[in-house]
Amino acid sequence: MKHPAHPALVHFPIACWSLASCADGVALLAWPAQLHLLAAVLIAIGCGSGLLAAVAGFVELLKLPAGHPAERKANFHMSFALASWCLYAGSLFLRIEHQQFIAPDVLALLLSGAGLLVLLVTGWLGGQLVYRHGVGVAGR
Repeated sequence: MKHPAHPALVHFPIACWSLASCADGVALLAWPAQLHLLAAVLIAIGCGSGLLAAVAGFVELLKLPAGHPAERKANFHMSFALASWCLYAGSLFLRIEHQQFIAPDVLALLLSGAGLLVLLVTGWLGGQLVYRHGVGVAGR
């Protein structure tokens, strides 16, 4: 893992999903409803880029030596990342009707909010992998 792709790719879904949840929150405060449209577009971009980040992460997980002290935490990180992707994808599908984005219902907003919470845990676990266990860090 001289230069792992996963850390570079995760910025896109993290940014898109975080901003989408923020846009939904602001839209609930009686701001323009177009923010819900922006949130839907950001979730879609986040889901697409999240697939790329997941593939890169899985490839890098396979490079982790068997029995590595971080192996369990890496599996948790992967599980939480996939859960976050599923929550946001579910929210996205609830925002589509007749091939057009619609205003989210309560369930779509709850899935987006839950996705953000799970995403925060995922990021914390990823930080643990890098900063505590040195996964993906080149030796000096």
